[in-house]
Amino acid sequence: MTDEQGAKGTVSYLMEMGALKRGKRSGWWIVGVKDPETIAEHSFRTAVIGAVLAMMEGADPAKVALLCTFHDTQETRVGDIPWIGRRYLRAASNEEVTADQVADAHPAVAEGIRAVVHEYENGESLEVLVAHDADKLECVIQGLEYLEQGYPNAREWVDSTRAKLKTPSAQALAEAAEGMSITEWQRTYLR
Repeated sequence: MTDEQGAKGTVSYLMEMGALKRGKRSGWWIVGVKDPETIAEHSFRTAVIGAVLAMMEGADPAKVALLCTFHDTQETRVGDIPWIGRRYLRAASNEEVTADQVADAHPAVAEGIRAVVHEYENGESLEVLVAHDADKLECVIQGLEYLEQGYPNAREWVDSTRAKLKTPSAQALAEAAEGMSITEWQRTYLR
C-alpha cells in the first residue's frame, strides 16, 4: 500500500464516520421519541461520561474515552439495531464490521482502531468495565431527558438500563440524575 492509498483509505474512513452525525438511535423510536439523538451525539457524551467515570473509579480516563469513542462506529454499516430487534436479526460482529471499515486505511490506523474495538468487545479490564457503564449511563441520562420532554415510555428503558450499571460511580451518578432537570446545571449560574 502506498502512502497515498493509505491516506485516501483513512480519509474515506473519517468521512464514513460523518454518517454517525445523521444516523438516529432507533431504540428511542420504540418509546415514541419523534426525533431521537444521533449515534454521534450518543458517542460524544458517552466518551465524556467515560472519562469522568474513569476519574472516579481510578481507571485511565483517556483510554476509557477512546474505547467509548469507537464503541458504536460500526453502526454506519449495520445501523443502530435496538435490543428488541437483536432477537430477530444477526448482524456481523462489531469486529468484523470494523475490519471492513478500516481495510483500506493506513496500516497503523487500521491496526489501532481494530485493537480498540477488540478490547471494548472482549476486554475485562477496569477501563472496559467503565466504558460499558458509560454507554449505559449515557442511555439513562438521555432517557431521563426524554422523560422530562414528555415521553413517559422512556421510564422502563431508564430503569432496565440503570439496573445493568456495575460500578459504584455509575450507580451514584444515575441516582443523582433521577429527578434532576435537564437545565439543572445552569441554575447555579442564574443565582
